[in-house]
Amino acid sequence: MENLSPCPKCKSEYTYEMDNLMVCPDCGFEWEPNEVVEVVETGLVVKDANGTILANGDSVVIAKDLPVKGAPKSIKAGTKVKNIRLVEGDHNIDCKIDGFGSIALKSEFVRKA
Repeated sequence: MENLSPCPKCKSEYTYEMDNLMVCPDCGFEWEPNEVVEVVETGLVVKDANGTILANGDSVVIAKDLPVKGAPKSIKAGTKVKNIRLVEGDHNIDCKIDGFGSIALKSEFVRKA
């Protein structure tokens, strides 16, 4: 078996050759094996209601009352949320709120504390 180089994007070792290209089945990245590949990571950029960039571990404050499906009361504006985690998707903040538990929030309804 050949000794194939790992994927330059995700570092997966499960690469294979297809025609003149190397292909990574995990992330779908394709590259020519004899060229130096420079992968630029854009990363996840999440902004709060004021346009401030958020990062994992930040604390935020809820900007307006948020109704929660299945809960008897809403999350009140001014509630502080500590140690957020950013994720891909429509609701791009995962966190825990005292009295509600784990919840996903949209970044447009919070501001950085």
